Amino acid sequence: MTIAYTDPDELMPVAFAEGLSNWSSGDGLSGSQTLEATGGVSLMSGDGDFGACLEIVKTASTQRVRCMIPTEMVAGRYLRVRIRIKAISGTLPGVRAAGTPIDGTGAAINGLTSIGPSKTISGYGEIKEVSGIVGTGARDGVDMVWGVAAEGGHFGFDLTGGNGGVVRIADLIIEDVTALFLPQLMGAVDVRDFGAVGDGSTDDSAAFVAADNAAKGRAVYVSPGEYFLGESVTIDNPVRVAGTVQMPADAVLILQRDLDLPTYADIFGSESDGLARAFQALLNSGTHDSLDLCGRSVQLSEPLDMSAAVPNRDSYATRRVIKNGQVEAANSSNWEDTVVTSIATFDPANPYFLESVANVANIPVGALVEGVGVGREVYVRDVDVASNTVRLNCPLYDAEGTQNFTFRRYKYLLDFSGFGNLAKFALSDIEFRCNGRSSGLMIAPAGIGLHIRDCVFTRPKNRALTSPGEGCQGMMVDRCQFLSDESPLTVPERISIAMNATGNDVKIRDNRFVHFKHSIVLAGAGNMISGNHWFQGDSASNGIRSAGLILSKTNCKTTITGNYIDNNYILWANEHDQAPEQSDEFSFGGLTINGNIFTVNDVSEAFRFFILRPHGTGHFLNGLTMGNNVFRALNGNIDRVEEIDTTYAELLLDRSYNVMVQGNVFNAVTNQIRNPLVLKVDQNTAASVWTAECGEYLPFKGRARSVESVIPEGPLKSSGGTVTWAACYAEPEQGSNGDRVKLYWPNALKGRVTLTTRVDAPL
Repeated sequence: MTIAYTDPDELMPVAFAEGLSNWSSGDGLSGSQTLEATGGVSLMSGDGDFGACLEIVKTASTQRVRCMIPTEMVAGRYLRVRIRIKAISGTLPGVRAAGTPIDGTGAAINGLTSIGPSKTISGYGEIKEVSGIVGTGARDGVDMVWGVAAEGGHFGFDLTGGNGGVVRIADLIIEDVTALFLPQLMGAVDVRDFGAVGDGSTDDSAAFVAADNAAKGRAVYVSPGEYFLGESVTIDNPVRVAGTVQMPADAVLILQRDLDLPTYADIFGSESDGLARAFQALLNSGTHDSLDLCGRSVQLSEPLDMSAAVPNRDSYATRRVIKNGQVEAANSSNWEDTVVTSIATFDPANPYFLESVANVANIPVGALVEGVGVGREVYVRDVDVASNTVRLNCPLYDAEGTQNFTFRRYKYLLDFSGFGNLAKFALSDIEFRCNGRSSGLMIAPAGIGLHIRDCVFTRPKNRALTSPGEGCQGMMVDRCQFLSDESPLTVPERISIAMNATGNDVKIRDNRFVHFKHSIVLAGAGNMISGNHWFQGDSASNGIRSAGLILSKTNCKTTITGNYIDNNYILWANEHDQAPEQSDEFSFGGLTINGNIFTVNDVSEAFRFFILRPHGTGHFLNGLTMGNNVFRALNGNIDRVEEIDTTYAELLLDRSYNVMVQGNVFNAVTNQIRNPLVLKVDQNTAASVWTAECGEYLPFKGRARSVESVIPEGPLKSSGGTVTWAACYAEPEQGSNGDRVKLYWPNALKGRVTLTTRVDAPL
């Protein structure tokens, strides 16, 4: 509310010396009796205390005096009517400020309080000052509340008590005291009124607490200044911010009614400091479950270390949410990677550690590990300087011994890696605007139930979402977009990865991934991947394609359902296994690929949609279902949809079991796989041994390990044309590759049979 400045002289009523006809002995309205016609009233000049003044002999129980010239009332303005009086002789009366409220026509308004508090004169010659405050609003300290209907008032005073006394009264004073009510008008109390200095060094903590205690539902007004709060402060009432606050890192400012980014950005002077401090308050407040960014964009010139913002919390396991805004990487050299090279030793018997690490103190937590025998997305989970060890999030598959490792630390907009454990945490409706300068989000190394929903990761330099440990256990990633910075590049030129996860039970649902080198790398089991679209193509003719989804656990217990897999392939490997050879353990199994759309264009015939790559000997298939998928190649055929990559080891095809490949649709795919495989076997010349070629149609060009049925289709005939009713027996796994089935008849026959064979065998 804004009240225009009023010249004090405009409020002052006419002086008594200018004529008693201006004053009424009644209500002051037109037609009321004037003091000029009232007995016992006279003007005095030269009074030692008052100069010209009014002298009255009290003759009525309530003797009234009102100015007949009204004073204007304005909504939001508060006036004080002040009387200075002294007794000369006789009975000592009481005195009070008073007035007659009038509307716009000048008529009196009845029913309103028209008098102020009364005071009794205690002695002769003593000057007594009496006042009353009048205004439109019912606020503390207002004696006469008149509301907005009163547009003016005839002000004066009343004499009460016994008659016969003689008093003298100085000219009436009316003054604007609206300033006294500004805190009430603003609904706020000012911290400066409670002792805050605002010089940037004096500890104003106690003043802030006192202002909050006095507010009682009104706002605490942080007026202009730089306030230092040396200890934690909790404000229970709303705040209004014009100044800024500085605090030690371990002191917490909790704004119980305003835990949002705009308020914290205002009070701490910037969006970045405001976000850090608001997050600190979120993890130290028991009354808020979420931090609302309120649609604001936070410009960061360096990574925001979220654990450093909350130095009193190493772990947190109560549900908390950050939502609704943007964080953006500003142009700065602080986004450059930190790269450290150190010699270290890896022992497969201690698979999650590098030992005897040189220069270990300089290796940053969260760094990507590179070296011979190191799989993708291996990160530094922890560093122990005392023991010269580095803890890893995943084992290394072929790095036994001592070698030089490179530790490459990417810089993330929001970095939670300093927390020991962060559980039940959520990020919602946030855009990570990396601008090709930074990576997006690094989560805590431990925790469960992280939920990232409806977020957008725009142009990450290296990574969008990174898990350096098992803080991704049970992680849910829903309805997010991952938009690469490398869309103009060909696939071989790309380096960025959208997301990885190390823990188990990850749910990745209804997301969109665009033009990364790899979209998803999963090192855990129990994954559910559904409704996503990841595409990684480029404009190159006969272009190379990279893996979109990488699974690095042999028994992965994973479902891949209802996804759109576009110009990339699924890679299933065990590159995070310190002993990659099979050794009385579950081998490649527990994978269901169902109801997906696979599309590729402008590639060579050698492209495959699904590649299995064993990193050690002795592995086999022990549980794979591929059903109801659509495989389609555009602008040329591909030879088949699946393949075993034998770069490191062979897959034992003679041990396959529990494999189901059915109901798939193949477009522009030359060899269409099925299991069980149903073949029409035609023998045009009579023979007692028929041979069925199955290899190209068995998954992974496997072995025909079992025969389920052989059913003649039409008559079986001898060489002379005689129809013969005969049964045969079958011998599977024939030929050098075991991919043939031989059918043995009691005599030479010709005709057609339907053969059902399998790439696996019953246990």
